[in-house]
Amino acid sequence: MVSQEQIRAIGGVLNNKERPLKERFRALFTLKNIGGGTAIEAISKAFDDDSALLKHELAYCLGQMQDTQALDILTKVLKDTNQEPMVRHEAAEAMGAIGHPDVLPILEEYKKDPVVEVAETCAIALDRVRWLQSGQKVDDNNPYASVDPSPPTSGEKTVAELKAIYLDAKQSLFDRYRAMFSLRNLRTEESVLALAEGLKDSSALFRHEVAFVLGQLQEPCSIPYLQENLEDRLENEMVRHECAEALGAIATEDCIQILNRYAEDDKRVVKESCIIALDMCEYENSPEFQYADGLTKLDGTK
Repeated sequence: MVSQEQIRAIGGVLNNKERPLKERFRALFTLKNIGGGTAIEAISKAFDDDSALLKHELAYCLGQMQDTQALDILTKVLKDTNQEPMVRHEAAEAMGAIGHPDVLPILEEYKKDPVVEVAETCAIALDRVRWLQSGQKVDDNNPYASVDPSPPTSGEKTVAELKAIYLDAKQSLFDRYRAMFSLRNLRTEESVLALAEGLKDSSALFRHEVAFVLGQLQEPCSIPYLQENLEDRLENEMVRHECAEALGAIATEDCIQILNRYAEDDKRVVKESCIIALDMCEYENSPEFQYADGLTKLDGTK
């Protein structure tokens, strides 16, 4: 059992701007895994940080915790137009992940946001909450521990059928996401390569989700596709960041070389993502038991 004092101490690491970003990330994921009100409070305090990458990850973790206590801070972040678009987008996605019907009015309002990534995210989150309310059931054979922005597509479909929906810009983003998660859950080379084609989509939001999913899959066949988007300096920084983190999850020697090249990128969020991704590579290639190691490191944080 983790004591409140221990949780607050880990929160102290997260909120200490003097600490290396990679340590603060590990503290954040430790708090996510512990859960509860004290952890949420500690995470919420860090939204005044100047790292968009860290703040976006705070929102992601709050959504994954699926605790309605986080809705107030997430609503505040979504409404705050001084927050970076990637942070506001992640707050909206987290509200959809928590899935409480109370969020419907605010998501409806911000579905018209002038920032396209925020507006699109609110539309997907609305569809997810409504889908949850409809009581529909689907075999969610998600081999990952993530709470996804949409359920997979219902029924048995081939890779070709799923890919047709996934790449069809006339379909709603929610339905395209459903096909995306179905392709991910298949975990075959054919489905991974179909997913990689989505990195050329016109929606930056869609491309960033594709990169996230490829990171979950950790399949080396996706490296050239992720590398191409990371190296494109005209690419949306939210997408470049997600490509960097996906390469960090795949963690081959090639990935490490690519990430080292961009660890001094002039876009802060890309640079920081490469630093975090290199820490992930170190973890993936080490005998360490877990990435979220804030508890085991507490003795050294006093």
